Amino acid sequence: MPPASPSPILRRRRLGTELRRLREASGLTGDQVIERIGWASASKLSRLENGRSRPDPDDVRVLLDLYGAGQALRDELLGITREAGDMRGWLKNYPVMTQQQRSFAELEAGCAEISEYNPVLVPGLLQTPGYASVRIASARQVGEEAGDPEAGEDIDTEVRARLARQSLLTRTPDAPRYTAVLEEAALGGRAGPPEVLHEQLTQLCELAMLPNITLHVLPRDTQIGGWYLPPTAFSVYRFADPLDPETLAIEGGFTDVMSTEANALNRYKVVFEWLCTAALSASDTLSWLIEATGRLPGTAASTVAYGSATAPTQRRRHSGRLTER
Repeated sequence: MPPASPSPILRRRRLGTELRRLREASGLTGDQVIERIGWASASKLSRLENGRSRPDPDDVRVLLDLYGAGQALRDELLGITREAGDMRGWLKNYPVMTQQQRSFAELEAGCAEISEYNPVLVPGLLQTPGYASVRIASARQVGEEAGDPEAGEDIDTEVRARLARQSLLTRTPDAPRYTAVLEEAALGGRAGPPEVLHEQLTQLCELAMLPNITLHVLPRDTQIGGWYLPPTAFSVYRFADPLDPETLAIEGGFTDVMSTEANALNRYKVVFEWLCTAALSASDTLSWLIEATGRLPGTAASTVAYGSATAPTQRRRHSGRLTER
């Protein structure tokens, strides 16, 4: 199982935020810090504060001494420093992990809540091997046409890496609360051959009945807010440690953007609330998924496995609106 603890990358961000806060509370500029401790380059401090480098415990101790940090805070930040440097140990928890998948795995580890929307795809955490293979293979065709040197990488390895991330949804006892809004188009005939869609719809039915997972299907002609059209796929991550900053991931076709900026986060939280309001309820979504599975060619009998189209009787309830959290 992937770890419940945050990834080293998240630990670096947390450490950098705390070091910057301590420096500013001490009334010191970056140049003053560099001069007092005798570092050769100001970029070293900048990389530490921005979470872009693996922290050296000795460097962190020197900074904590300069800032006059108390013993309890020193112990906490030095513990975070050790976690931030243990990338190899963290990755041992995954059977396989490619660079493309690692950035998402780093965000998902240690999450208490994940909210996702994609206008054209089933989110990666919900994809079956067949659906993931079709998605990756079709994207590789674009790369091959564009002369991308990475386009020829092994698709099976990429699929296994994506599947390795998914076990966090069923880990015990601290699986995150997961909510996704699925566009009807992501489950239509354009997404793949009937056997792939049948497998994917079947898995979504099973996932929708887990207590920590809430799925909403958004019908193609449903109005969102004041005729709002979400332009991109996005995910919002809230972590078990309340001091770790909420993070927004905006997923483009070939480029992903990560942000912890509050204004951007709040805008996407509002959009996600609009999407959940416009989409089918959890129980109606389960009914929709079961019926859609039965409509596929040669799969009319598949609905028998689910019995009546009812939602799970016990679900974790949201503690207020997303924007309030």
